[in-house]
Parts: sequence; structure tokens; C-alpha cells
Amino acid sequence: MSGWKLARVGAWLSTAGLAAGLTLGCGSALADPPQQPGDPAPADAGAPDPAGPPPPAEFPPPPFEPFQPFPPFQPFPPELPPPLPPGDPAAFPPPAEAGPPGAPEGIPPGPDSQTVPAVPGEPVQHGAGPATAAGPVVGQNPEPFTGTSPFQPPTFNPVNGSMVGVAKPIIIDFQRPVADKAAAEQAIHISSTPPVSGKFYWMTPSQVRWRPLNFWPAHTVVNIDAGGTKSSFRVGDSLVATADDKTHQMTITRDGKVEKVFPMSMGMSAGGHETPNGTYYVLEKFPTVVMDSSTYGVPVNSSWGYKLTVQDAVRIDNSGGFVHSAPWSVADQGKRNVSHGCINLSPANAKWFYENFGSGDPVVVKNSVGTYTKNDGSQDWQL
Repeated sequence: MSGWKLARVGAWLSTAGLAAGLTLGCGSALADPPQQPGDPAPADAGAPDPAGPPPPAEFPPPPFEPFQPFPPFQPFPPELPPPLPPGDPAAFPPPAEAGPPGAPEGIPPGPDSQTVPAVPGEPVQHGAGPATAAGPVVGQNPEPFTGTSPFQPPTFNPVNGSMVGVAKPIIIDFQRPVADKAAAEQAIHISSTPPVSGKFYWMTPSQVRWRPLNFWPAHTVVNIDAGGTKSSFRVGDSLVATADDKTHQMTITRDGKVEKVFPMSMGMSAGGHETPNGTYYVLEKFPTVVMDSSTYGVPVNSSWGYKLTVQDAVRIDNSGGFVHSAPWSVADQGKRNVSHGCINLSPANAKWFYENFGSGDPVVVKNSVGTYTKNDGSQDWQL
């Protein structure tokens, strides 16, 4: 991906979750500990996932993420240079401002997704060629806002000047709860090149979001005029991961062409840790993170407890779901599910994923159990 500005999603982490060394609590879907005495042994290849005790009680939803102020508005020209090739160091610069010790590393620009997903209700991923609107565009308004704004200047995520992935929604935070939501939506003018249909949806009384009905086309330029407060961002090239629980393989496409196929292991059925079907997207990532089950109420020394350090952890939901390095499950990857809900990759494959996937890049889980509908602020593509 080419140039980008830090557009970190706070990912609704609790304050306690950003302790030194970054200790993260895991919901019913999270880290995968190494084999411990008394833990069930991995099943033979082809054997069904082990059965176990029921999952821990549902934990309360995390707080809403803070949004950093956006820089002055500078609309993008209609023509933009192509993104840098994969692996170019310039595509992954350091954050503009150094964060506190233990803070998550800035995410590189999230490329755009373009592969037709196989889960019912999944968004359509546009092809690598020039995008064209199929019929009238719904939900956009390219005209400048005029008149008196019904709200004080809001903040935006992505921030002005960002580059993001094709699954990235527009998040608008207001200074106070909005009473007249219809009037607020009328005052928010979203436009893009190429134009695409989309919709508003409210997450809280003070936060509205807008996303395209299907993934953004590659290299889309997006402009926002919210009651006269303006911002702009663009989308990178297509990068989509499809995790197929039937084959235990993750297929990664760029601009519609298969680039990588990784063996993987997802959530085991024992304890109800299956990784739900759905369209997720990258929120943030950490080079090293401590995953501790006690942070969501499961003692470390219990049957399903764990506390371990994980490398190359890419967050894809706000309930403990990550794609991360799992050297302890390499023998299971591509064969069976042994995790607590995360997507396990080998160290080398996890490193590639970490270095290439960025904010808003989609991860589509299919042929698993259920659908991801947790009300944690990352369920955008299930709404």
C-alpha cells in the first residue's frame, strides 16, 4: 500500500487492556495457549473437534473507542498515483507520533477487497478493473452542505488523509447525543470516486456510521462533508483474506488474484470457542501482546484459562478475535481447530499477514458455526 497516515481504531480496548506489555483480555474468541497439563490432547487428523465444558459467561461490552482530532481538510484530486508494491518499506512508515510504551503499533494502509465471498449475506467484492455503478447510487450526496449545521463539528475515522481497506466504514463521532437523527443524516454528505451506494446506521446516540453496501472498489477516493466539517480519505488496492473452516485454509487475494494460501486453525468446538462466520476487518495490530483469560473472568489456572505472549497479533473484532502467530499449533494448522477463537497461523505466515494487512482490510470467515453479531462496534458488515 502507498502512503498513509495513522488512522488507528481504538478498538474499544478497556483502559486496563493497555497495561505495560499490553495485556489483553480475551472473550469467548481469543488466544490459543500451548498444551498444558490436564488440557485435552489434540485430536487426530480428521477427528472431530473435542467436546468440553460450556464457554464462560458473556462479558460486558467494551467502552467506545476515542477518536483523535483530524487534520485540516485537503480533498484528494480525482487522479491518484498507484499504491506502492507489496513489501515496499515506504508503504509501512512509522506512526507520525510515538505512542506510550505498550501502545499498539500503527497499522499500514488497508488495501481494498475484491473476491466474491461465499457466506450468505456477505458483501460483494469488486473486481480489479475500473468500477462502475450498477444503477442509481443510493446514500451519497456530492453537493456541498449549506445552511446551519444541526450539530457541532464532529470527528472522523478514518482521519483526514488516511488510506484504508475496502471494508472500512466511515465513523462519525458527535460532541453530544443527537436527538434528530434524520436531520443529522441529511446534513452529512458522503461522496466518492467512483460513486457507490451505501447506508447510515447508528451505533450510539452520539455515533453514526456509513458504509458502502458492498466493499469499496480499489483506489476509491472518499469525501465527507458533515455539516460543513470536511474530511477525505482513500482506499488502497484489494487485499482480502477468506478463512474457510471446511478446508482449514486462509486464501488471500490481491486485486482479485490469489496471492497466498495459508494453513490455519480456528476456534475449537470444545468450550464453545468456534470462530463465527462473518465479515470482519482489521482494527489494529500489535507486534507483541499478552493474552490473559482472567481479564474476562476465566482464571488462568482453570480448564479454559491461559496467559501467554503472542507475536504478530492483528485484531479483527472487539471481543478478543485476532489473527496471530501460533507456533504451538503448527501441526494442527490446515487439519483441525484447536484455538480459543482466534485464527492461528505459523510464525512465518503470521508475519506476512501482519506486514501486509492494515486498517479496514477484510477477513471473511465461512463454513464455520453461527454468525458474528456481537454488539461490540466491529459487527458493521453484519448490520
